[in-house]
Amino acid sequence: GVQKNLGPAGMTIVYVRKSVLEAAPDLAAYLSYATHAKGGSLYNTPPVFSIWMTGKVLRWLDERGGTPALEADAATKSSLLYAAIDESDGYFRSPVDRASRSHMNVVFRLPDEELEQAFVAEAAERGMANLKGHRSVGGVRASLYAAMPEDGVRALVDFMREFAGR
Repeated sequence: GVQKNLGPAGMTIVYVRKSVLEAAPDLAAYLSYATHAKGGSLYNTPPVFSIWMTGKVLRWLDERGGTPALEADAATKSSLLYAAIDESDGYFRSPVDRASRSHMNVVFRLPDEELEQAFVAEAAERGMANLKGHRSVGGVRASLYAAMPEDGVRALVDFMREFAGR
C-alpha cells in the first residue's frame, strides 16, 4: 500500500528482522533479502524517482507531526463524513458495522443505484473525482488518504447535504 500514502505505484518498503534474512538460503540471489541487505539495498539499480518521491512525502509527513498527527487527521476527516452519513435519516447509509468502519475508505450507499450514478457524476462535475464504489460492490467510496485535505472532506459533506436536500 505504499502508493496510497507514501510514494508512487510500484514502490516497495520492506522491513525484515536480521534473524530471518538467511531463512531461505536456496533462493536465487535477486529474490534473497540477505543479498539485498548485504548490498545496502543496492543489489540492483534502485528506482531513483520512486525513492526520491517517497523521501519527499516522508519529510512532508514528518513536518505535519508524523504518525500521531496523521492518525488524528484521519479520525477527524472520517468522523466528518460518517456524521453526514449517520445524520441523513437513512438517505445515505453505511453498509459497514460502526465498529469496523475505516478511516481511509468510507463507503456508503444512496437509496438506489440510479441516484448513486447521479451523485457520482455531479460530484465529478464539481471536481470531486473517483467517488464511484468498487466495481464488485457498487455504491460510493471516498478515499481519505493522507494527502486529502480536511477542506476536501468538508466540500464532499456539503455536497452530500445539498444533494440529499434536492
